[in-house]
Amino acid sequence: MTALDKPTRRVATAIALAAGAALTLSACGAGQVSQTASQASAVNGNTAQLGELALRNVHVVYPDSEEYSIEPGGTAILSFTVINESNDTDDRLVDISTDYASEVVIDEQVGSLVIPAQTLLTAEPGVNVEDVEAALEALEQAETGTSEDAAVPVDVLVVELENLNEGVRPGLTFPVTFTFENAGTVTVEVPVDAGPVLERHVSDKSPIEGEGGH
Repeated sequence: MTALDKPTRRVATAIALAAGAALTLSACGAGQVSQTASQASAVNGNTAQLGELALRNVHVVYPDSEEYSIEPGGTAILSFTVINESNDTDDRLVDISTDYASEVVIDEQVGSLVIPAQTLLTAEPGVNVEDVEAALEALEQAETGTSEDAAVPVDVLVVELENLNEGVRPGLTFPVTFTFENAGTVTVEVPVDAGPVLERHVSDKSPIEGEGGH
């Protein structure tokens, strides 16, 4: 296995921290029915590579409040991470567009659209930028034994897709175009989360409760 240099290792750690803040794990345990009563969504975010920019975990977040909806006319959250893998060239997110929403609104209150070399930009609801930066600073101090080196910057955005059309449905994908100042443009087929928990549908063919299990 090739060892990561320090900047790359910090970037990788930042990705894990950002993703971990939005993940919910579920498992079935002893004593439960043979099939779990609920099923976790199988939808994963999509990826793309544009030069030295890597887009990761691009997806529409299933709404968890009345503010958002994936019904036609509703507003949903677009989640993603952009990693600038270059050692010396900065870039900037210029635009996000799709024909499946009337407008894409980027909230920069807690982040910047500039992506310096060896840093990342994330649009991930529920991630606290101060917590991520504090964890990265602690990692840096542990590696160097000092507190003088700056941690890899991590900017967090909120990106909303407003006035969705009927093509945005759970489990399906639709095209979203990302435009960057230097790297150019890439279109990603973006999946829509089916929700953290799906209702279990029982039929005559369903296993009898109490048989088997894990």
